[in-house]
Amino acid sequence: MIPRFNAFKVAPTLTKALMGVEAALAESGLEHGLAELVRLRASQINGCSFCLHMHVADARAHGETELRMIMLDGWRESSLFSDRERAALAWTESLTRIAKTHAPDADYELVESQFSEIEIVSLTILIGQINSWNRVQIASRVAHPVEAAKAA
Repeated sequence: MIPRFNAFKVAPTLTKALMGVEAALAESGLEHGLAELVRLRASQINGCSFCLHMHVADARAHGETELRMIMLDGWRESSLFSDRERAALAWTESLTRIAKTHAPDADYELVESQFSEIEIVSLTILIGQINSWNRVQIASRVAHPVEAAKAA
């Protein structure tokens, strides 16, 4: 895969703004582990290998188990995830596939049962943010580190 562009070099003001959102999300009060599950699930749906690599490494470094990361695609059928995580994952899928789902009331009611209003806003922005990163990385064809090492 040949990289197309480096967004950080070409548009530093824009990427700095995205990093500012990341900093604000880190201070939002959402649990780090929950945020990584959300990032991983959206990245699975979007097929972003760079983001999958990054967020698996980050989740692992913060104590996430291999089994839960492996089972993430089948979270609905697994007892490994809490009700709060299930609500966040359902909301993640709904917003990541927004053109198809239109964020139905049932998904909102589920997330509302587990999260405060400010947490819902934070979670919604987190989901939008990872979807933005997925699109930037996929569009630019940035290789995850294993591919970059092979290409060298």
